[in-house]
Amino acid sequence: MSESDFPDVKIDVWPENEPAYYLFLTLQTQWRVGMGGATGLDYAALPVALRMIGAARAQWQQLMADVRVMELAALAAMAHRGD
Repeated sequence: MSESDFPDVKIDVWPENEPAYYLFLTLQTQWRVGMGGATGLDYAALPVALRMIGAARAQWQQLMADVRVMELAALAAMAHRGD
């Protein structure tokens, strides 16, 4: 497969959501997976990911809450895809 095999999709992210979006992307390889598929993100990787994106400590709690919203949406989409 090559890049041309995938549709060219543009995703707009509001500036106030960019830190959470980049955090979620940073955690993309940190899914915990069981027999039934993904069960959630590995939160042990979160402090490292927060430092990687340069998030101020004062933002950590809000960014975690934002990522949890994306995590739940991703889990729902993965579960739906498995139907």
